[in-house]
Amino acid sequence: MFRCESILLKSYWVLVLMDVFTRRVIGFGVERADIDGLSVCRMFNKAKSGIRLPRYLSSDHDPLFTFHRWQANLRVLNIEEIKSIPYLPVSHPSIERLISTIRREYLDHVFFWNQFDLQRKLDHFKTYYNEHRVHTSLNGKTPYEQGGRSPPKPADLRHFAWRSDCNGLYQTPIAALD
Repeated sequence: MFRCESILLKSYWVLVLMDVFTRRVIGFGVERADIDGLSVCRMFNKAKSGIRLPRYLSSDHDPLFTFHRWQANLRVLNIEEIKSIPYLPVSHPSIERLISTIRREYLDHVFFWNQFDLQRKLDHFKTYYNEHRVHTSLNGKTPYEQGGRSPPKPADLRHFAWRSDCNGLYQTPIAALD
C-alpha cells in the first residue's frame, strides 16, 4: 500500500496486487484518506475482482492486516497470508520496485482529481505495465509474455507506427499495418 495526493490535495491510499512470478499487476484498490480494516477489505476485493483467487497472499506487519475483518475476509476466501520480515522492506523487493515505478514513472507525471479518476488512470497504467512495458528482470519480456502469452509481432524498423499509452505519456513502437 502507498499514499498519494490529488490535484485538490486530498489523500488516497492505493493497494497494489501483484503476481510475484510473472511481475504482472493484478489490480489496484483505491480508498480515500483514513482507512481501517474494512477499507482494506474493500480495496482488496476491488483489486482482485475478475481474477481467480490466489492461494497465498504476502503482506507486511501493518496493524491494518491484523484487523478482524481482514482476517475473516482471508478465511472466507480460503487465502493463506504469509507475513514479510518485520522492518525489512527488501523482503518484498518486487512490490517495492513496482510501487516506486508507479510513483516515479506515472503518478509524478499525471494529475488526478478524485478516487474514480485515480482508479481509471491506474487501470490504464496496469494495461501498459502488463502488456507493453518490457522488464529487465524478465529478460526483456512483458509480464504477459512471462505468464505464457505470445510476444507481439516484431516491428520492422523501416515500417512501424507509434502506439500511445496512458493518455500519451508513453509512446511504444509497434508493427505498422500494411
